[in-house]
Amino acid sequence: MKVTTVPAGGATKSADSEQLYKITTNVNQVLVPVTVKDDSNRMVAGLVSTDFSVYEDGVKQKMNFFTADPFALSAAVVIDLGMPDVAVQKVNKTFPALEGAFSQFDEVALYTYSSTYSKQSDFTAVGKKLSATLDTFKTVRGRNNGPQVTGGPLGPQGPTINNIPVDPNTPSVITPAKESHVLNDAVLAAARDLSQRDRTRRKAIFIISDGREYGSTASYADVLKVLLSNGIIVYGLGVESAAIPLYGKIEQKIHLPRFGYSDILPKYANATGGEVFNELSRSDIESAYARLTGDARNQYTLGYVAKASPSSKYRQIEVRVDRPGCKSSDLRPCVSVYAKDGYYPLPPGR
Repeated sequence: MKVTTVPAGGATKSADSEQLYKITTNVNQVLVPVTVKDDSNRMVAGLVSTDFSVYEDGVKQKMNFFTADPFALSAAVVIDLGMPDVAVQKVNKTFPALEGAFSQFDEVALYTYSSTYSKQSDFTAVGKKLSATLDTFKTVRGRNNGPQVTGGPLGPQGPTINNIPVDPNTPSVITPAKESHVLNDAVLAAARDLSQRDRTRRKAIFIISDGREYGSTASYADVLKVLLSNGIIVYGLGVESAAIPLYGKIEQKIHLPRFGYSDILPKYANATGGEVFNELSRSDIESAYARLTGDARNQYTLGYVAKASPSSKYRQIEVRVDRPGCKSSDLRPCVSVYAKDGYYPLPPGR
């Protein structure tokens, strides 16, 4: 009897047996960049994985990833051109320091906004192209520092003769139109572009502004969802009115809908794990650039696995640090911890 042996791996596997022992579980790998600073606002180095605890919706998670290595940045720089002209000109003079704050491994895109937003340059390495784009801003002027014109022959009520409107139906009471500052729309545009960049890079948005927001099509909640879904961190450099001590503190606690924000930068930074540096002088602004990029690049990165869910329900994250030699408890550490407030899970794969 002639017996032919089937070559190894040539036999057809039973579909039923394969399905019987096949178990599929959808999970999300959650990465949490964390900045730890001491009471002097200096970054705390030398921490290890056992110094950190991560909680999702109040439940402690088992970390499967930890690194203190720096990351290359994909950075979107958003510049407010709707500030008073004196502030715009001050910021324009700091652009060489802004360019020098990035490394040769980073990629940078530029956006501007006032009553509308515009993408000035796509993501590119630091070099002549970025310098040329920044040079074009030197001729841009901010808004008039004086009050709006509400009367006289050049006022919004139309032509007048001896202060009497030519058109008798023209109302005599003039209310200046509120200026639009579409910061939300500009951040949303930058976030959508960043979502397409390489995942191995740290994604950050740097906003140079006085923080005013009014008239955007996108709401803060909608923009924040895009930021947290794509792991984007927002850093703010508050200038002009935002750099004045205690400015906008009351509004951050009590905000009236449809009235805009006098300074929305802290809301974005606190929710995404970033920071806001408020600086008035030109030299302070220039030094802040290096601190912002340094903080973004040199964070600790924690990771854990969370179950994927069909729903897009928001999940809250809390990071605690038990610093060696710290007298306070793990619940109230003696260091400041900056991490994103939460995230929106990705849908299960099909």
